Amino acid sequence: MRSVRSLRSARSLSGLRPVSRRTLGTGLVVGSLAATLLALLIPVYLFGSAEPAAATARTAWTDDGGGITNTRSGPLTPLDRDFVRRVRLAGLWEKPAGRLALERGTKGAVKTAGHHLVDGHTELDRLSLETGQALGVTMPQRPTAEQQGWLDQLEGAQGATFDRLFANLVRAAHGKVFGLVALVRDRTANTAVRDLASRANTVVLDHITVLENTGFVDFPHPGDNEKK
Repeated sequence: MRSVRSLRSARSLSGLRPVSRRTLGTGLVVGSLAATLLALLIPVYLFGSAEPAAATARTAWTDDGGGITNTRSGPLTPLDRDFVRRVRLAGLWEKPAGRLALERGTKGAVKTAGHHLVDGHTELDRLSLETGQALGVTMPQRPTAEQQGWLDQLEGAQGATFDRLFANLVRAAHGKVFGLVALVRDRTANTAVRDLASRANTVVLDHITVLENTGFVDFPHPGDNEKK
């Protein structure tokens, strides 16, 4: 039975004119190439393009419009400058927040987190100022309006309310800056900025850990970050 069908198929193909057979063969080759190209492009579209977009959405930074400048420690980009300024800004409100935790915290873990904040940001504040001076980056001298608002909230809180507010406000801020630290550490070609990012990575992770150890951090529900 198979022989009969094969014979019929062969006769059918042999009956095609030469041009038709060439057209059929060309179509099969083109179709195979198109399928292969589609198979290669789908993973790039789904994973290659979507992942950087998601990372960018979660890691906000500000372009100061100054372009790229050359320094002794390498090229300095707008991302580099923004990072150095943000390290300074973090210390301008988180050191006072840490001192408030030492004064008002009702739990030992909250006071411990306060100690870590004061010590860590004292060091990072010094390093950011030194880096900014060496690279010619103008540095902020006071916290932003949003950061001052967080400090005002902490100033007005007492007891267990203070403990929970402190842990959540400072933990949320560290969570946002942690992504920026990683981004800068990965991308910067400036050795001074890279050194600052390396130290900031260690300090910020330490702060995140001690804040979570207070037991007061209200973690977001799964998927909440992806909706923002």
